[in-house]
Amino acid sequence: MSLTFTLDPAVTPALRDGVLDLWTDVSNAGGAVGFVPPVTREAVRPSLLQHLTAMADGRTRLLVGHDEAGEVAATAFFTFNTHRLMTHWAWLYTVMVHPRHHGKGYGRDLLTAAEQAARTFDGIEAVRLTCRGGLGLERFYGSCGYKEVGRIPGAIRVGPGDDRDDVIMLLPLV
Repeated sequence: MSLTFTLDPAVTPALRDGVLDLWTDVSNAGGAVGFVPPVTREAVRPSLLQHLTAMADGRTRLLVGHDEAGEVAATAFFTFNTHRLMTHWAWLYTVMVHPRHHGKGYGRDLLTAAEQAARTFDGIEAVRLTCRGGLGLERFYGSCGYKEVGRIPGAIRVGPGDDRDDVIMLLPLV
């Protein structure tokens, strides 16, 4: 089976709770999405609310993937630059696939859907993201067409004595 992707879904309580559960589960499985396990839904909720507020303001758009059971299984948030010299590219944040779906190719499907969505955005010529070094994420994103364009050594402190590189990736659309 594959995921069904929707750009800009209606933000219902079920969607909100599904994204919150996804983010919590991905974090607790060791996913590099802004938290270090163990994490609770209550700890993740403020970050989700920031994304939802930015969506309501028109600064962020959500791409969500639902599995065959209708559950939220994947997400990616697009954020647009407000600086007049950087409006030709968008950020991709909080790229997640539920751990129960790992190994099914859904991560690649999510990035393909994100690229297709980005190509519909007026004036967007590239997608930029950052990822945590030390997990092989840059190889995965590279296999999906992203190019490493920068690296800040030790910029992410996962824990005492565990600093990781912040890897900057770019997907040109033109």
